[in-house]
Amino acid sequence: MGVETKKMGNAIVTAGGNFGDRVKSWPEQVKQFYHDVRSEMRKVTSPSWKEVRATTIVVVITVFIFGLYFFLIDNVIQRGVTALFNAFK
Repeated sequence: MGVETKKMGNAIVTAGGNFGDRVKSWPEQVKQFYHDVRSEMRKVTSPSWKEVRATTIVVVITVFIFGLYFFLIDNVIQRGVTALFNAFK
């Protein structure tokens, strides 16, 4: 049984108790939560400058491509609607 499964099991048992038991266990749950957060934050790493530049370039190029795509589609639809309106004038 994994650690997360045990924690979930304990939470379910705690939740099934009466209100007083749940209130008493709240400080321990908060303490465990902050402990887990600190543990996970120690695993977080910042990207290198090279990774940041590479992702930024990908984002800028993708935004440009999507902008061009929507510009073309918008013009095609605009010309089609205009032609349709002119046909029934």
